[in-house]
Amino acid sequence: MDLHKQTEPRGAAAPASAPARVAELRASDADRDRIADILRDALAEGRLTAEEHAERVEGVLNAKTVGELEVFIRDLPAAHQGRPGPAYASVPPRPQAGPVQAEDTVVAVFSAAGRRGRWRAGQRVHAYSVFGSVEIDLSEAIFEYQQVVIKAVSVFGDVQIRVPENVTLRGTGGGVLGNFEVETADSADPDAPVVYVDGWAVLGNVEARPKRGKLVADILDRVQRKVDRKLRKHL
Repeated sequence: MDLHKQTEPRGAAAPASAPARVAELRASDADRDRIADILRDALAEGRLTAEEHAERVEGVLNAKTVGELEVFIRDLPAAHQGRPGPAYASVPPRPQAGPVQAEDTVVAVFSAAGRRGRWRAGQRVHAYSVFGSVEIDLSEAIFEYQQVVIKAVSVFGDVQIRVPENVTLRGTGGGVLGNFEVETADSADPDAPVVYVDGWAVLGNVEARPKRGKLVADILDRVQRKVDRKLRKHL
């Protein structure tokens, strides 16, 4: 019998490897943003179809751990370039040019509230409507982030979301005796902002769609002003 031979106690669990411990970490918003960037690049390079990209992005938004996120890029080159083991560690947020709040919250309780006109859209926008009305109009907004996530919850209320025509719009959610509707849209520009709408409508309404016809409306408005000026000259 070799007295120098080390034996492990019965029933002792083997220590978890470093990659396994990393995979079990809770995913941060910065982790999700990084994966979304990799998926966007893969879409632009033709490695993913639009349908595959949309499915994976929805999975990224719902992922809870770093290991769950890794699954969505495991078959992409970015997951293996110069990174032995897991594609993730602590991921710092991307630096932003100019001051902007990462999160914005709009609440309407028996009232109306909204964001419209020229405003800086945060990385995450929370819209809550309880017996009220919320309008999130991004048609003239300044996009400081390439991905914007809108969390919309309507309880006996209404949440209306409008985006410009040149962005990609995606959504996932549902309704309980209510209506949750997202009119998906794809931008021809792979670098265009992507807006994700996620939420619930409980005896209420959540709608998101591109704001179309602004150019035509502006042209008609200019024509009408010219006609009015000519009419005033003849009066």
